Amino acid sequence: MNSCARDEAPVALRVDQSAKAPGPASTDWTAYATAYDLLSEHNPAYQEILRDFEAFLATIEPPHRVWDIGGGTGNYSEILARTFPGSEIRFVEPDGGMIRRAQQKLSAFRNISFDSRALEEVDEPGTADLVVCVHALYAMPEQERRLADLHRLLRPGGLLYLVDLGRDMNVSDWRGYIFSHLKKKHGVLGALRIIWQGREIAKQNNAILKAQKSGVYWTHTEAEIASAATAAGFQIVRQEPVYRGYSDLLVCRA
Repeated sequence: MNSCARDEAPVALRVDQSAKAPGPASTDWTAYATAYDLLSEHNPAYQEILRDFEAFLATIEPPHRVWDIGGGTGNYSEILARTFPGSEIRFVEPDGGMIRRAQQKLSAFRNISFDSRALEEVDEPGTADLVVCVHALYAMPEQERRLADLHRLLRPGGLLYLVDLGRDMNVSDWRGYIFSHLKKKHGVLGALRIIWQGREIAKQNNAILKAQKSGVYWTHTEAEIASAATAAGFQIVRQEPVYRGYSDLLVCRA
């Protein structure tokens, strides 16, 4: 939802995603990109994940190579590039609108390269010290196999920072949450103006919910995603619910 967008979370009113599942219920990620950063900036639950990511990076050694899978509009790669200016960051995002937005945002960084392939098309096994995948996996096809693809990218001992939307996207709940926060900060009129500017997010989050209900997008419990990660060969170092309980955060070791 990046504020769940790939790298992004469905901002709750897309989802810091690789190949999106096809079908009539699929989300228009290019449309999502136009308003994603506006709403994610005003979403406290999304900002909490960004802060957790920064805190996580402070605990690890500078990686030589990082893959940001389903990087969305580039929020997590921006933190990576700023924190580890000597690291090589591979940004993977197959949606044209998302990657264009990310290229604009990240143009000042010289340690980021951009790749529009889907995850399953990236054939560079054992090249990463760190893989980041935020609010992207749920929208990919054959998620269990994609977890194995994430594992394949890592060297032995490499780390995966994974956040995934697991529960149904309750658009009304998120709209109320965002509006309440905006009203305290900007007043009623200011809140209504921001909600209106980000109205495409609500439309696409409804599409996410339809895709979840139809089985196009993956939903899972905390136990189910832990089991899938373990089956893919990961050792889970840390796991907790995030994004107001809608998503799961896992730090895993290959």
